[in-house]
Amino acid sequence: MYDYVRHARYFAQVTGGLERDGAAELLSLGAARAEPVHRGVLFEADRRSLYQIVYGSRLLGRVLAPLLRFRCRSPEALYRWTREVPFEDFFDQDETFSVHADVSGRYLTHSQYAALRVKDAIVDRFRDRVGRRPTVERQRPTVGFHLHVAGDEVTLSLDASGGALHRRGYRQRSVEAPMQETLAAAVVRESGWDGDQPLYDPFCGSGTLLAEALMKHARVPAGYLRERFGFERLPDFDGETWRAVRTAADQAIRQVEPGLLAGSDIDPTAVAAARQNLDRLPSGARVLLKAADFRSLDGLAGQVVLANPPYGIRLGDAREIPEIYRDFGDFLKRRAPGASAFVYVGDPKLAGHIGLRPQTKRPLVNGALDGRLLRFEIFAGNWAEQRRDPGE
Repeated sequence: MYDYVRHARYFAQVTGGLERDGAAELLSLGAARAEPVHRGVLFEADRRSLYQIVYGSRLLGRVLAPLLRFRCRSPEALYRWTREVPFEDFFDQDETFSVHADVSGRYLTHSQYAALRVKDAIVDRFRDRVGRRPTVERQRPTVGFHLHVAGDEVTLSLDASGGALHRRGYRQRSVEAPMQETLAAAVVRESGWDGDQPLYDPFCGSGTLLAEALMKHARVPAGYLRERFGFERLPDFDGETWRAVRTAADQAIRQVEPGLLAGSDIDPTAVAAARQNLDRLPSGARVLLKAADFRSLDGLAGQVVLANPPYGIRLGDAREIPEIYRDFGDFLKRRAPGASAFVYVGDPKLAGHIGLRPQTKRPLVNGALDGRLLRFEIFAGNWAEQRRDPGE
C-alpha cells in the first residue's frame, strides 16, 4: 500500500514566506489538517479534497503524493529500493516520465546523481517486465516523480499536480521578468480586495496581477485552463468524484463588472500581451487596459492599487529606476487620495525611493528575488504625515 493511501497525507510546496498562507488556503479547500514547514505544508486530505486543492489552489507550487519512505545510505540501496516500486501502476512504456531530486543527505549528496539512479531503476524495471523502456522527458512528461532526501531518510513521491501549479495556462505572451502567478495571487490575497472598490495596476506588464485578481473575484479555479493533473495517474483515481469536483467549481464562476479591474503600462507591447492573456479567462475582456505612463493618469482616488514597478530588468538604464520610484510615490501622494497601494519591490533597496512610510513590509520571494510587499494607506488629509522619516 502506498504511503499516501495509508496516511492520507501529502506535501505541498510553496514559495518561501507563504507557508502559513498556504496552510490557510489548504484548510479552506478541504484539507483536514495543515502544518506549515520550511517552504511547504504537510497536510491531510481525502480524495475529493485532494482534487479540490489541486484544481483550486492559487498559492501552492506543487502537491506531492508520497509513495514510499525508507532509510538509505548509498546510491546502490536507492536503486534497489526504487526498483521494487510498481511504476507500471502510474504509466506505461509508451509514455514519458521525469524525476526531480531534492537532496540534503549525509550519504546521498548529489541531486542529479540521485535522480539518475531513480531513473535507471524505473527504466530497468520496465525493460525487465515488458522488454521496452519509457522515455525521460523534462518539459512535459506524462508523469513526474519527486525524490526528497534528508539525512538518510528518503521519500519518493508522485507529482499529484502534474507540473508546477503556477502555470495557469493564461500566459500566452510575456515580458521580461514577469511576476510568478503564485506570488501575484499572494499579493491579491494580502490586499484583501473583495471587489467593493475598483482595482488598478499601473505597471501591468503582461497582466499577471490583474489576471490573478480577476480569477479570485470571479471564482475562476486556478487550474481552469490546465489540461491534465497528476492525481489522474494515481492508482485509486476516481473519475466520477473528479468530474463532480470540477463541475461544482466551474459552476461557481461569476461575471465581473466591466471596469472593476483596469491597468496600464508604458510599453504598448506589454499591454498587447496582457490583453491576449486576460482574454483567455472568463470575464477577461471586461478588464480595461491602455498604454500609458502612470504619470499621465488622471488619478486613482479611493482605489486599490497593485503594482510591481520595474527594478532594472525591463529597462535598459538602471539609473532611471530610482526616479521612477520617486515619481510613483509622488503620484500616490498627490493623485490617489483614499487609495490602498500594495507595491512589490523586487530590490528592497529601492523601497526608500518611494518617499512614503509603508504601514507594513512583508518579505516575499519571486524566483531568485528576495523582494518586499509594501502597503501604503494614502490618506486624503495631511500629506506631510505620510512622508518617510529621513532618519529611518
